[in-house]
Amino acid sequence: MMLARVADSLYWMGRYVERAEHMCRLSDVMLNATLDRTEAASQVARIVLAAVGDNDPSKANAPYDAALSLALDREDGGSITTSLSRARENARQVRDQITSETWERLNLIYLRVTGPGAAKQFADGSSAFLHDIIADLHLFKGAADATMSHGEGWRFLLLGVYLERAQLIGRLLEVCFGDRRRPLTDHFALTSLLRMSCALEPYLRRYTADVRPELILEFLMFDEDFPRSIRFSTARIEEHLSAASRYVDAGHAGPERLAGRLKARLQYADVENMELVGAGALLSTVLDECQAIHTAIYDTFVAYSLEMRLPA
Repeated sequence: MMLARVADSLYWMGRYVERAEHMCRLSDVMLNATLDRTEAASQVARIVLAAVGDNDPSKANAPYDAALSLALDREDGGSITTSLSRARENARQVRDQITSETWERLNLIYLRVTGPGAAKQFADGSSAFLHDIIADLHLFKGAADATMSHGEGWRFLLLGVYLERAQLIGRLLEVCFGDRRRPLTDHFALTSLLRMSCALEPYLRRYTADVRPELILEFLMFDEDFPRSIRFSTARIEEHLSAASRYVDAGHAGPERLAGRLKARLQYADVENMELVGAGALLSTVLDECQAIHTAIYDTFVAYSLEMRLPA
C-alpha cells in the first residue's frame, strides 16, 4: 500500500492541475464575451464569478480585472497561480514518485505564471497567455500518462483530476440551471457555457446547431463518452478507487462504494423525463456525494488509524 503522504500529494496535485485548467478556461471565455456588447456578456461574467464562489455583482462590470485576479492573484486561494504553485509543491514532495518529464512540464508552467514578466504577458495578450497555460497543462497530463507507471501513484493523480472535474462542472451547471425561477436560456450565454466546459465542438457534433439548455444539461451530465461530463468523470473515479481499494479494508462505507453509487445514479438516471427546472436537486445531490467521496478517500487512504494497516 502506498504511503499516505504520497497518495495525498499525488491526489492534490491532480486536483490543483485540473482546477488551474478550469480557471484558465473560465477566464478566457469571460474575456472573449466582452467583445459582445450585450447584456449576455455581463451574464457570462456573473456565471464565471458565481462558479468560482465570488458573489460580488460589481466585479461583473470589470471582467478584465476579474480575469487578472483569477489568473495571477497569489492571495486568492482559487487563482490559477495559487493552484499551480500548490500543484508544484505537492509534486516536489513526491519528486521520486513521478517522472522527470512530468516534473519538468509542471515546473515550466509554474515558472511561466510566477515569473516577473507574467503580468506584462497577460496585459499584452490575455487570451494567448491563458491558452498557452491550457496547452502546457495538456502536455503535463500527456507526459504523466505516457511516462508514469500506471500503478497506484498514477491512479491517485487521476483520481484527483476526475473528482475535481466532476465538482467543477457540477458547480458550473448548478449556477446555470440550479435556479428554478431563472434557468439559463440565452443563446450566447449557453454557447459560452459550452466553451467553459471545453464542450462546444463535441456538443455540436452530437446535436448540430441545436443549442438548447436541456440538451446541454443532458450532454454535460450524462454523456458517457465525453471526458468532461460528470458521468464520464464519476465512472473514472469509481474505476480508480476500485483498483486502489483492493489493498485496504475500508468497510461498507469505503470510497469505492460511494463512487459506485454515484456512478449508478448517473448511469441509470431517467434523462428523458428530467425537466430542466428539476436539475438543481440532482446537481446538489451529485456535489454532496462528490464531497462524501473526498472525505472517504481521506479517511481510507490518508488519515487512517495505524491499526488498519498492521497485520493481526
